[in-house]
Amino acid sequence: MRRLIINADDFGLTSGVNRAIAEASRSGVLTSATIMANSRAFDEAVMLTQSLPALKTGCHVVLIDGEPISDDLVSLTSQSPTNPDLANNAQRFRSSLKEFAVAAVRKKISADEIQREAEVQIRKIQASGITVTHVDTHKHTHMFPHVLRSVLRAAKACGVHAVRNPFEPLRSWPVGAMLGAPSLWVRAADVATLWMFAASFRKAVQEEDMLTTDGTLGIAATGVLDQKMSTAILNALPEGTWELVCHPGYSDADLQSAGTRLLKSREVELDALTSPETRSLISRRGIDLISYADLRRD
Repeated sequence: MRRLIINADDFGLTSGVNRAIAEASRSGVLTSATIMANSRAFDEAVMLTQSLPALKTGCHVVLIDGEPISDDLVSLTSQSPTNPDLANNAQRFRSSLKEFAVAAVRKKISADEIQREAEVQIRKIQASGITVTHVDTHKHTHMFPHVLRSVLRAAKACGVHAVRNPFEPLRSWPVGAMLGAPSLWVRAADVATLWMFAASFRKAVQEEDMLTTDGTLGIAATGVLDQKMSTAILNALPEGTWELVCHPGYSDADLQSAGTRLLKSREVELDALTSPETRSLISRRGIDLISYADLRRD
């Protein structure tokens, strides 16, 4: 049996992203989205969920880029004395994933701060009337063991019991498509190096009694998830329960000022998510489209 959650990240980032996610849910194959509690178009995203009953919604916990919701965070925020926002007493998360990763691996980030900020974000979404089905993190920062435990405990404290498995196993890769895209080779290698944390992830999820999938697809292909790549990923889908992560959106002025590298590619992804070809392939392959709300314990 092949079961697949198709989840859009960055819900709430901009109005254009919100509109694309709504279209991919109504007219496409999108089953799930994760909303950013600290995003500029959060209120609009919340209103949209009321007209999208088939779209299940999780929390896209943000610990990098943008501003925190909690006050008095020290280890999670930028420590640069030249940061103009800090000079104006405004906190901001680090903008460098590499810097965050080093701090996380060295345990220089407070576990208490991570849990507190993650919990505040989840509760803000719940307070809006949304049932939060699961958690994941912006740029997959919960792949680091020191971050993961705090995120899981925040989720459990809020009554949320499912989390994204942020690891993309080699057996799920469409090898032919990957070999035919040299631009992906470096990114694929980077993704592969992160497998060192996969065993710790499985252990933590089991010990914290959380639900998850067999892995997440599309991570290495982020930014190039066009119709051809989507088709290759779906054709290579192994048996089991998986998540396909995507980032649909419209490359408008708001998105271009949002600090994301994913611009025009979001429109390309939207086309693939709403194409008859994608829906037909999913049907032919007998893939069962689900959401995190459908996960059950064996």
